Amino acid sequence: MLLGLDPRLSPDLLHALASMGHGDSIALVDANYPAAAQATRLICARGFGLIDALQAVQSLLPLESASMPNAERPIHQKIQQCCKISVAPLPDSEFYSAVRGCFAIVATGAPELYGNVVLTKAAIGS
Repeated sequence: MLLGLDPRLSPDLLHALASMGHGDSIALVDANYPAAAQATRLICARGFGLIDALQAVQSLLPLESASMPNAERPIHQKIQQCCKISVAPLPDSEFYSAVRGCFAIVATGAPELYGNVVLTKAAIGS
């Protein structure tokens, strides 16, 4: 057991976050998203909703940018409120292309439609 880590961060997710470099992206997607078909690295977090996963990931990942689908849904307001930076809405085609280019996809159990976000890792410097 490790101290100080959010218990929602699984070993697979911790490994992915630690392996990412500056500019790499990770997608957190809802239960409806075809994550298994599109992921290079699939991390299952079906026991958590999107906001839980977002909070856990942000506890360790420095963010350079974030994006979500351009849809007016209540989940998007929650994503904006939860994110430590501004989240850019992208048209569907651009968002889905961004997800396909991610280092990893985290499949949550979120039932909300369009409950998806892409986070890009920032550089850590002195």
